[in-house]
Amino acid sequence: MKTKYIFVTGGVASSLGKGIISASLARLLLARGYSVTIQKLDPYININPGTLNPYEHGECYVTEDGAETDLDLGHYERFTNVPTSQANSVTTGRIYLSVIEKERSGGYLGETVQVIPHITDEIKNRILLLGKTKQYDFVITEIGGTVGDIEGLPFIEAIRQLRLELGKNALCIHLAYIPYLAAAGELKTKPAQHSVKLLLEQGVQPDIMVCRTEHKLSDSNRSKIALFCNVEKSCVIESMDAKSIYEVPLLMKEEGLDIQVLKKFGINTKTDADLKDWTAFLKKLFNPKHEVTIGLVGKYVELKDAYKSISEAFIHAGTSLNCKVNVKWLDSEKINDKNVKQQLQGLSGVLVAPGFGKRGIEGKIVAIKYVRENDIPFFGISLGMQCAVIEFARNVMKLRDAHSIEMDENTNNPVIALLEEQKTTSGFVGNMRLGAEDCFLKDDSLAKRIYKKSKISERHRDRYEFNNAFLDVFENAGMIPTGLNLKGLVEIMEIPKHKFFIGVQFHPEYKSTVENPHPLFVAFVKAAMSN
Repeated sequence: MKTKYIFVTGGVASSLGKGIISASLARLLLARGYSVTIQKLDPYININPGTLNPYEHGECYVTEDGAETDLDLGHYERFTNVPTSQANSVTTGRIYLSVIEKERSGGYLGETVQVIPHITDEIKNRILLLGKTKQYDFVITEIGGTVGDIEGLPFIEAIRQLRLELGKNALCIHLAYIPYLAAAGELKTKPAQHSVKLLLEQGVQPDIMVCRTEHKLSDSNRSKIALFCNVEKSCVIESMDAKSIYEVPLLMKEEGLDIQVLKKFGINTKTDADLKDWTAFLKKLFNPKHEVTIGLVGKYVELKDAYKSISEAFIHAGTSLNCKVNVKWLDSEKINDKNVKQQLQGLSGVLVAPGFGKRGIEGKIVAIKYVRENDIPFFGISLGMQCAVIEFARNVMKLRDAHSIEMDENTNNPVIALLEEQKTTSGFVGNMRLGAEDCFLKDDSLAKRIYKKSKISERHRDRYEFNNAFLDVFENAGMIPTGLNLKGLVEIMEIPKHKFFIGVQFHPEYKSTVENPHPLFVAFVKAAMSN
């Protein structure tokens, strides 16, 4: 079968859940036995979200091959269990950079370089690349932003051209908001109609309308949307608010989204989507037998999307244990020696979150000291592990000024430092360690008991590392490096005498999915339950 391309656009308002709809459709197609991948086109000029503040963009997700991407790629992987890559995330910045570099090297042979055809051709090439590099049955491409945004025009134009070129092998799904006016007591379809009108002005006719709504669509609503948006009534799909994002694939199945997509492509729909495992997951999610409260200590806690993969990993792990994990979000800037006991009261475990920068660092260290001394299960990720190292150095090894050179370049005890090769690398992101790397686990370690193997692969997004000059003194004092990479860099630190105390330099949350909850999160939740 020739690769089919599905484009997902949004109208009326942003944050409607194009990523969740795309991921849900992918889940349904996978459940029918097709191969699927999802791509995100973002119309901002940054090359990627790597330099964006979490307040601007939420979490920066990292793929196996080291791409820093939009958090929607995390949803794609969590729903489909299919790894994404550099090719699955494209920004306007990357498109223009590629075109400009080609122009500078003489690639256009002196032509005047323009938005059409050069920018749109580059966009089309990026869309088609996924279908060429691996023979997927379906490539779903989500267009970031909202129809009518100036910065999104080249992407819509590229879709228009591709639909013409691909013919019956391409279709467009338009997600639009249907607001409810309480004073009138009715849903209003006019904004959705206008968003389709904008699409039509740009040459794109949606084949399927997905309507985000807080109230059920009436038959007359569906008829009106079908009539004024030029779609069949059966292709007007209702998408109501769900108790969990993981319920959306089932809701889309009930609405027949996958069936309408397959019909549009002329593909047989006699077989049904096998969602037994997904339904079983939801049953456990909504009917937990246990409950536990875990504290997440970070500096972006008022913005939950900054730790999206972590909160989702807790859902996966908790559900696998028939346990509801309540996350208590703790602002590390507000934790100190005087209130730490009160702040952490009633918690069965504490996770110290990753991040960069000095803000809130001392609160994280104070929290770690409290859980270490009170034998509360602890899990540190990236900077969270580094804070555990600093705390142990200061309070157990009595190296009072121990710190990371990220926070204090003049410390006499730089227990966290840059590698020599990183010191000569220029640029804000030039010295980042990104993507998957192998890690080798020590025998008789907590890590090996959790993973049940000696060699693992985990994804990184870090700049500073444990300083190996301090390896022996840490080990002698009771904090043991139990995971090392091929270069001998410390990836995992543990305190064996503690009930559960583990810090990892990598980001395990990126690899947790509905089908495969991450073993570290499962073990941590289990330790919290027993606490």
